[in-house]
Amino acid sequence: MSFPAIAPKQPEAAAFRRRAFAVAPAVLLLAAATVLANRVLPGWAYPVCGTVTAIVLLLLARVAGTNWAEIGLSRQHARRALRFGLGGFAVVALGFGLAVAIPPLRVLFHDGRVGSHGFGQLMWLALVRIPFGTVLVEEVAFRGVLPALLGAGERWRWRPVLGASALFGLWHLLPSLALTQNEAVRQTVGGLPLVVVSLLAMVAAAGVGVFLCWWRYVGRGLLAPALVHLATNSGGLVLAWAVAR
Repeated sequence: MSFPAIAPKQPEAAAFRRRAFAVAPAVLLLAAATVLANRVLPGWAYPVCGTVTAIVLLLLARVAGTNWAEIGLSRQHARRALRFGLGGFAVVALGFGLAVAIPPLRVLFHDGRVGSHGFGQLMWLALVRIPFGTVLVEEVAFRGVLPALLGAGERWRWRPVLGASALFGLWHLLPSLALTQNEAVRQTVGGLPLVVVSLLAMVAAAGVGVFLCWWRYVGRGLLAPALVHLATNSGGLVLAWAVAR
């Protein structure tokens, strides 16, 4: 006796196709955004570009059939995400405080990219440019929209997480070209060709992406990794500025 093969349900197959077809436009949008932000647009437009990109990605994900919980923006888990985010923020702040208190570790904050910013410009960078131009778009894209489109759903799945994190590493190609201006990076890998330094930076960024994805799923929302990301980027900038002063 033979049994007919069981085909996937039509609604499920259609939903899978919609999400799969949305991956390419999302990646192309992110590629265009990183080139515009890092090579074309003036500095004041950087957070505008990030915010617009994040909004378009969310619209694309919703049109493709993902729900808010899959993206990491469920109101049901907002408090849990906030608790995990604040906890991660505190851990990063503690780590940075220890690094500043230990003289040999202060080299981590010797960054030529900080330059001679005034206090007003520092606040612009830490409170506007980084939160809206970096943290918002990266968390929405690489911890929210892309994992959802790749099939992660509301829980951890290795393939979507690794796919989104690999793209997160590639996203850092252009920023990685300026890494040798950081004193700690220059002392560690300054003798290597820039292409090797850039490759190592992208691999490291992909690894960080996996960790932030894990924190997003543990915290059940994008707010959890976003606050850790904010503490690292804005907090690191403020401390680098303070150490330079």
